[in-house]
Amino acid sequence: MLIPLILSGGSGTRLWPVSRRNLPKQFLSISGDGTLFQQTVVRTQQLPDVAAPIVVASEDHRFLAADQLLDLHVQGATIVLEPLPRNTAPAIALGALKALEHDAEALLLVLPADHLIGDAESFTAAVQQALPAARQGWLVTFGIRPDRPETGFGYIRRAESIGGAAFRVEQFVEKPDQPTAQSYLKDGGYDWNSGMFLFKAARYLEELGQHAPDMLAAVREAYATGRSDLDFVRVDKEAFVKVPDNSIDYAVMEKTTRAAVIPVSCAWSDIGSWSALWLSGKHDEQGNQREGDTLAINTRNSLLRSHDRHMIATVGVDDLIVVSTPDATLVAHRDAAQDVKKVVDQLKASGRTEHSFHRVVHRPWGSYDSLEAGSRFQVKRIVVKPGASLSLQKHHHRAEHWIVVSGTAEVTCDDKVFLLGENQSTYIPLGSVHRLRNPGKVPLELIEVQSGSYLGEDDIVRFDDVYGRA
Repeated sequence: MLIPLILSGGSGTRLWPVSRRNLPKQFLSISGDGTLFQQTVVRTQQLPDVAAPIVVASEDHRFLAADQLLDLHVQGATIVLEPLPRNTAPAIALGALKALEHDAEALLLVLPADHLIGDAESFTAAVQQALPAARQGWLVTFGIRPDRPETGFGYIRRAESIGGAAFRVEQFVEKPDQPTAQSYLKDGGYDWNSGMFLFKAARYLEELGQHAPDMLAAVREAYATGRSDLDFVRVDKEAFVKVPDNSIDYAVMEKTTRAAVIPVSCAWSDIGSWSALWLSGKHDEQGNQREGDTLAINTRNSLLRSHDRHMIATVGVDDLIVVSTPDATLVAHRDAAQDVKKVVDQLKASGRTEHSFHRVVHRPWGSYDSLEAGSRFQVKRIVVKPGASLSLQKHHHRAEHWIVVSGTAEVTCDDKVFLLGENQSTYIPLGSVHRLRNPGKVPLELIEVQSGSYLGEDDIVRFDDVYGRA
């Protein structure tokens, strides 16, 4: 059985301000149809005799992954939740343990959820070519044939053929400097390290047990003491804290004698920075990649993306990245795209929230947009999905006014339950136990005006919640 294992726990900090901790790049529509996560899932569905995917995701992203799988009508997927990040080696071990519950001979196709592949047919062919080696016990990785001297990727040095399109891995090489990268391109025997793999689940655990026994033991304990919750497999947090943080490359692939590589050209990009996105996208006659409301005058080789209703206008500039969202704007030189992470680090250090949350915050029941805020008041636009419900809750420090813009709202306020239609409103007094539900078949949209001495999201006491947050 071939089981896709999709790793979706990354934070995507180099694509700030669009990618943020609570809505990272894999769950965004960055390029092409659907989100990067959904594109990854769809690619696996093109493979013959493939099972439903196993997704390893962060606890914070559980409903994002579930909703996006639902949008694709994917049946039978399993979502394993990591309580905290521990890198790729433990994440893959969790997926392998889950896969072995289904099939002792399970083959795992390990795919990061945030990669872009423009040539799906070549990718599918490479997976087919890798199957014989994986069935023979090799740990197969996919090497991307380089088309430029790239210094932002690790490389794989190929050795002799082991049959078919597969080669034994001679060496994994760290990110090189520019002259070294040029020599690798000229040599022709090096491929980019894509971070995609194919191997038997049992073989991976065997190698992990040989080269990182403490990690495997800790992962096994955390998985065994976990529990199922709704559609998720929750790994035990106390046990998972003991798991060492390490990548599959360092923990296994650089140590095993059974590493193989399949070279492939499939228009691959890890979308690791805004400059990488500019390289992978379509350009106008001046070399610009533009999205949203943009105006470019005497502008060349730049990436311009407006993710709100504000226009971006540039005049007389070259090689820039300009990205606008409702609450933040990034302006950077394309050559400095990797340093965007430093902005995120400074936001964290200063106690700001723009590295974690967008102005529009997604919740399992829908979303809210903070339109305006001031001393003792805040205005939000709330959208509740059909059939969805917020938790039964109360606030110690604020009252709320709700005005229905469209759809139908079922309101619980203390001992009363009533319906509100378009243009109707209600008042939720401070301390009242209340709930908002959408009983209809279309989204419910309302404006919420909060007033009080403290308006933080942590002023919520939940009594009942269908999403397990009470």
